[in-house]
This record gives sequence, C-alpha cells and structure tokens, in this order.
Amino acid sequence: MEQIVGHRSAQAQASPSALIDRFGRKVSYLRISVTDRCDLRCIYCMSENMQFVPRSQLLTLEEIIRIAKSFVDLGVNKIRITGGEPLTRRNIMKVFEGLGQLAGLDDLSLTTNASQLSKYAIPLHEAGVRRINISLDTIQPERFRKITRVGKLHKTLAGIDAALQAGFQKVKINSVVLKNINHDEVTELVAFVRTRGMDITFIEEMPLGIINDHNRAQSYYSSDEILSDLRRQYELIATTEKTGGPARYYKMPDSESRVGFISPHSHNFCASCNRVRLTAEGLLLLCLGQEHSKDLKRVVRAHPTNDESLRKAIIQSMLIKPKGHNFDLNTQEVILRHMNATGG
Repeated sequence: MEQIVGHRSAQAQASPSALIDRFGRKVSYLRISVTDRCDLRCIYCMSENMQFVPRSQLLTLEEIIRIAKSFVDLGVNKIRITGGEPLTRRNIMKVFEGLGQLAGLDDLSLTTNASQLSKYAIPLHEAGVRRINISLDTIQPERFRKITRVGKLHKTLAGIDAALQAGFQKVKINSVVLKNINHDEVTELVAFVRTRGMDITFIEEMPLGIINDHNRAQSYYSSDEILSDLRRQYELIATTEKTGGPARYYKMPDSESRVGFISPHSHNFCASCNRVRLTAEGLLLLCLGQEHSKDLKRVVRAHPTNDESLRKAIIQSMLIKPKGHNFDLNTQEVILRHMNATGG
C-alpha cells in the first residue's frame, strides 16, 4: 500500500536527522532483504510450497547499494542484510563490499541460517561485516530437519564454527520458540552458546503469512515462560544493554554470554522502533506487522541518475510509518506476506 502525504521542508530534506516519523522516532536502522529465496523451509517462516518472486522483479545489486547509500546519507548508521537466505543470492558479496565502503555506516551485519558460512565467513569479515545473527531453533538433528523441512544440522553447525573462527565482533544465535515443538530445548540452547562465548535471542513467533504446519495460537510460548524455564537452571539478571534492535537482554554472572528476548506479543516494542525494511523487490516496509510501504524500485528506475528524488521519497515515507503492529494470535487476520519476503 502506498500512501504519501504532506511534504517536509528543504532544510529537513538536507538534514542527517531527517528520518523522524510522526511519533518522534528517529529511523537509524535499515534491514535489507536481498532475496526471498532460501535453502531451508522453516515452518514458521514460509509455507511448504512457496511461490517466490521472479528474479527479474528483484532489485539489482547495484540498486540495493544505491538505496542503502541514500539511507546512510540521511543518517542511517546501521544496516543488516537479510533474506530469505541472503548468501544464496548470486554475486551477493558485491553488496557487502559496496556497503562496507560507505562512510557513515557504523554497523554492517547479517542474518543467515549459516548453511553457506563455511564458504563466506572470511570474505564477509574482510568486506566489513562485524556481527552475524544465525537462525538455530534446535540442536537435535531430527528435530532440525522437521522444523526446517529440508535442513541438515551439521551444515549449520559447521557454518557457526566458521563464523567463530573468522573473528567477527559478535556471532549470535536467534531461536524462534514454539510450544510442543522446541520449547523444551531452551536450556540446552543456552548451554550451547555458553560453551562458545555466543549470545542467544529467543523470539516469539510472528503471524506473517499463512502456514499449515501448526496453529500459531496453540504453539505460542511467551518470553516470560522461557525466562521462567531458564531461571530454573541459570541466574539471569536484567540489563539495559541494546544492540539497536528490539531485544531485551539478560546477563549471567558466570558467563560472558547474554540471553535476549524479542517479544512482539508479550512485551510490545513498537514505541521505540527505529527501523524500516527494504524487500528484495524494492518495497520499503515501514512496519513489520503492517502493509504501509513505499515502492523505491519505481523511484530508482524512474530517476536512474537522480538520488535527490530517492532521498525525498525516503523522507516522505516517514509520514506513513505507523505507530505499531496489530499482531493478534487469536484472530484469523494475518499479514499475507511471509517472513521470508519481509526480511526478518
């Protein structure tokens, strides 16, 4: 849905603090999906028989870099590359190498399932990536295959090892927790990261796209329940630490590892939202759980040599960034866009 209203002053358009929405929130974080395709088929992320965007409709790698540069010109200092699985896109290192050279970009990071990290970990580090989030919901091989439908756990574990050896500032695990599917494994996952000096973030499932593998309301397992389970074995102390995203972190006195929670249902984080998402086909999504968007692909292709038009479109999009999402697991209303098309 595209709905641009009103205009900002020329002074605001030139300001590095121009990306401030109607609610006073400054957008400093851009998440870029470079593909909706993935070599896994996680049950909470996509349906079993997905229809992917034709490659001809994707932003080119050059367009992705151009749009990212305009965001950095407007004050964004953190960019995360996502997918689908971003490392499956052909010639993807061109994007990391281009973004790694942007002056003013302080934090270039990646979310991945790690299946390709044995190949890409060192080139990614050399390109300027400093933090990697790795999706891992279980360390049981058969359960991993069930959750991912097609995955092989040993490939992800090898990718994690490659990332740890490459010297990134932070390698973190992300785990989506589903009741009666993997909720009984949260203490084992914390033990896994503790032995490797990693952090972990547990995520409540988000109702994006129609899925048939499980009932989201019945599989919902709250962050508070996970925290209660973990405290039976670990001492967890709340902190005020932030990494630019919505996670709330806890530390453990006997470990450097932190435990985080992303809780869109039980602890809504919309009031402090500082991010927007660019889909692989060029839609700028102003909210994870709403359809407010601006078609930036149309802008860059209509003005192939004029970045001022692109910057103006980005600034104007702040006027339609909504106050927050309306996630409700007890209704049949869901965002039709699957997580793999959203960009995490």
